Amino acid sequence: MKPALLKGGHVVDPSQGIDGRADVLVRDGKIVAVGPNIAVSDETEVFAADGFVVAPGFVDVHVHLREPGKEDAETIATGAMAAAVGGFTSVCAMPNTDPVTDNQAAVGFILKQAREANAARVYPIGAVTVGQRGERLAEIGKMVAAGAVAVSDDGRPVLSSHLMRTALEYAQTFGVPVADHCEDPALAQGGVMHEGLTSTRLGLRGIPAAAEDIMVARDILLAELTGGHVHLCHMSTRGSVELIRRGKERGVRVTAEATPHHFTLTDEACAGYDTHAKMNPPLREAADVRAILEGLADGTIDAVATDHAPHAVQEKLCEFDEAANGIIGLETALSLSLRAGVPIERLVEALTIGPVRALGLERWAPGIGTLSMGAPADLVIFDPSQEWTVERETIASKGKNTPVLGQTLRGVVVATVYEGAVVFEGPSSYN
Repeated sequence: MKPALLKGGHVVDPSQGIDGRADVLVRDGKIVAVGPNIAVSDETEVFAADGFVVAPGFVDVHVHLREPGKEDAETIATGAMAAAVGGFTSVCAMPNTDPVTDNQAAVGFILKQAREANAARVYPIGAVTVGQRGERLAEIGKMVAAGAVAVSDDGRPVLSSHLMRTALEYAQTFGVPVADHCEDPALAQGGVMHEGLTSTRLGLRGIPAAAEDIMVARDILLAELTGGHVHLCHMSTRGSVELIRRGKERGVRVTAEATPHHFTLTDEACAGYDTHAKMNPPLREAADVRAILEGLADGTIDAVATDHAPHAVQEKLCEFDEAANGIIGLETALSLSLRAGVPIERLVEALTIGPVRALGLERWAPGIGTLSMGAPADLVIFDPSQEWTVERETIASKGKNTPVLGQTLRGVVVATVYEGAVVFEGPSSYN
């Protein structure tokens, strides 16, 4: 593989405070240098990056790749390709597969499939409890030894406070966080969207914001009690943001993520009973959207994550009450975040070093999320001003379930580079 120079791009690497015009030199799958006017040999391939942003490859700590068990909706290979299309070079796969990723063999299977796909780095997240049934802890130590980077029963909260306490203590022994889906099932039971004026108007049973807030408060208190690290998934309410902010001020080991759909869309997207807008946690109110954006701006929210949740067509082509929860997000995350007005430097931070630090991923791949010397040459090149239309035919994911289908968005991934190799080239030329 020849050395390559990305010349004259707007390089953004928040991990090193880089934000300006520079060159990036790549050799043997590693970052060799970043700076102005880098001199290179005749054998180096030079690519003009003028007018484009060059950043570390994006990192998503929350995706559902469906394999094994629901390969009709997504596979690790198609999910990794969708990640590359969206500018992601590393993703963390949630364990609610069939069978559940709750043992070292299941972790090994995911890693094997990811190596064969070779389009993005895939980090398995193991289940907190056996079968995600919330009854007894899974073999956390063995899963971590096999390559699991965290544990979570995502899609289901760890309902027992005693079990959650034990999980935090046990996970701390192995240096990984417990990522929790914060929802009080008793309050949320039967709900299919946010409880508010829109749900009343539509005649749909709602899920109150308190269902999330209560579990966020509990998890923060348990993390404070144990000294363990709790990572809070897909935050959606203003109450949760404030609780996390207060927890961090007290020095609690709490990190959190938010999805682009939760800080760009409100429950009004459910009008017309659009099942593509059905998700859990549900889309909330405008005040919640503002609070999440404020939390993202001040660092209360550590990472932007997609909660990429592909579904087969029939799972959404039904009555709203019966439809599956979730939307795809890998290919629209950049554009939706830009539409929300998140400044590019902060957005890149929340898509790179922010998620790496939140889950401690540098332990597994030193240098990811950065353009530091010797780091893996994982890069995304994007044009923040170019428009594109979300079309079913061009979505790389097997799932097409998104409420922004048919919309024109701004922000196009020009190319994604994984370990020095171009794994995706978009419509814009950078030659």
